[in-house]
This record gives sequence, structure tokens and C-alpha cells, in this order.
Amino acid sequence: MKIRLHNNSAGIALIIALIAVLVLSALAAGFALSMKVETRLAFNANSDTQLYWLGRSGAEYCRWVLSQEKCNYDSLNQIWAGGPGTDCDTNLEVSNPVQIGNGTCTWQIIDLDRYANINTANGPEIQQALTDMGVDANEISVVSDSIQDWIGPAGPPRVAGAESDYYQGLDPPYYAKNAPIDDISELLLIRGILDHPEIYWGGCATNNPGPTFQHKLGFGNSPDENACYPFGLKDVFTAISSGRININTAGTNVLAMIPGMNAAMADNLIKLRAGPDGVDGTDDDTPFQDAGQAIQSAGGNPGLAGNFVSTRSSTFMVFITAQIGSAPPRKYTAILHRSSPTDIQVLSFY
Repeated sequence: MKIRLHNNSAGIALIIALIAVLVLSALAAGFALSMKVETRLAFNANSDTQLYWLGRSGAEYCRWVLSQEKCNYDSLNQIWAGGPGTDCDTNLEVSNPVQIGNGTCTWQIIDLDRYANINTANGPEIQQALTDMGVDANEISVVSDSIQDWIGPAGPPRVAGAESDYYQGLDPPYYAKNAPIDDISELLLIRGILDHPEIYWGGCATNNPGPTFQHKLGFGNSPDENACYPFGLKDVFTAISSGRININTAGTNVLAMIPGMNAAMADNLIKLRAGPDGVDGTDDDTPFQDAGQAIQSAGGNPGLAGNFVSTRSSTFMVFITAQIGSAPPRKYTAILHRSSPTDIQVLSFY
């Protein structure tokens, strides 16, 4: 009796062929997916470059906007600030968003002279800001002295301050900068703020629950109570500016820090510049053109404030959002310094 095995051999060959087809199909699918990923990565890389230069173009557009301002003062109702424009800049036609090539970018300009400069602020100015925030008296000296030690040259620390010896004892250790602050967020590294970041950010401390009801009598906080501040140091200070506060753009908390001023005078000044509707940045604004007269009209002492205020801004922060097609948008920030309408430099772009 003869046994035929060719049918079994044919079945095995079919199975092997099917396995080979499955393996080759899997390899082809993997290759296709890899090619798709590589194509997407290449597209994103190309988009990143285009978005970067689109963002740079947005910064250049903002330079142009600032160069076209013809007023001898800077205020919130002017076109660069998003206002309707004044008699000296209503002929300026701007776009927002701006179409550049195959992309668009939206922009916002904020002057940094609306804040006090932390690098030129003295002890009383820093202490005034902390007092207006409602910081406990015991912490005010620590924060104020430590900020001045951080910015000033190396040497013995102030009474409540700190130098590198203090920071070297931390984990991780670091040195006091002993140089001007480049970015206002550096304050978070400084003694007094390091342990109480709410002094920088504003709002309430989150390191303990605190009671539901919190009293505020101006004498600090009770031991079991969270510290809460209506604003933070980041809201009144900047690391880059001319050093003079623009009274046409500064808020109440900053204006109240000017020597010879208080919160009531600051509120009065804002009412005077905001015009009949009481709202900054509208058609009926009445910006100040003389800083000394503005301080005097608000009830302040122009003699004390003369070296601290101005009606002009020289340093601006620009926020740009760049978009090209379906690619994810990118956000950029630029710092511009204006020495004159024909001399506006880009200090940084990131």
C-alpha cells in the first residue's frame, strides 16, 4: 500500500506562504507608518522654522507701530496699546492679526514703564509695595533687605538680608547674584520670597489649609491663617525699564508707590486721566502731558515725585502668536527699547 504525502506538503507550504504574507504586510505597514511619522516630523521642523521667522516678523511689525506714534506722551488710548487712537495717531492704520506670507500673527504691546524698576528701587519703595500688599511687618524687612543684597555688590548682608552664605546652606545651594535682576521671576530665589512665593505671585499661600474665614485688620496674619495678598511683587515691579513710572499707563498699586503719593491720590490720578467715562483706553481719555502737573492735580507733591515719574514709555513687551495653516500656533515674546521713533531695538526674543 502506497502512502501519498504531497497533500500534506502542499498544506504546509500554504501555511508558510500565509505567514510570509502576514510578516511582509506587517513590515510594509510599519514602514508606511514610519514614513508618515518622518514626513510629519519633517513638516513640523519646517513649520517651526517658518513660525519662528513669522514671530520675528511680528516683532518687526510692532517696531513699526511704535515708530509711527507721533504723540509726545504714551497712554492707554493710543493705537499701540490697543486703544482707539488719539489726535496724534489716528492716521495710523494697523492690522491685528497681520497676514504675513502664508501665515498670520496676532500681537499685543505692553509698556514696562507702567511698573517700578526693581533694580533702581530703594528700600522705602520696596517696603511701600510690601506694606500696600499687607505683608507682615516682620517679613517686610527680610524681603526688602534681601532684595537689595541680591542686587547690590557682594559684602556683609543688611540687618535682615542675606548673602551667599545663606543661600549656600540651602538644598540645592546657590550663590547670591550680586548684580541687577534680568527677569522679575528671579525674586523667587530670594530669601523671604523663597519660602513665601505668594509675596511674588499675589493671592493666598497654599502650604497650609488655614481657616475658612480670614480677618484682615492690617496687622498681618494669625499663626493658623493663610497669608493672602491683593497683588504680588510681579504686578508692580519689572526688571527692565527706564526707571521712571509712566503715570498715563501705571495702575493704582504702582502709582501709590511714588514718593508723596498714596492710594487715594493714585485713584484720583487715574480718574483724571480716564476722562468722563472713568475707563482707561477709551475715546474720552485725557492723558497727561506733564508729569509734575499731573501729580499736583492729583494732590501729590511734584517736588518729591519729579525724578520718579514720566509721561513717556521707552521699554515695551510684545506678545506674538504665530499661526501657519493647521500647524500648532507658537507664542513668542519680544522686549523692545525705544530711544527715539527711529531707534527701536529688539533687546530679546524668545
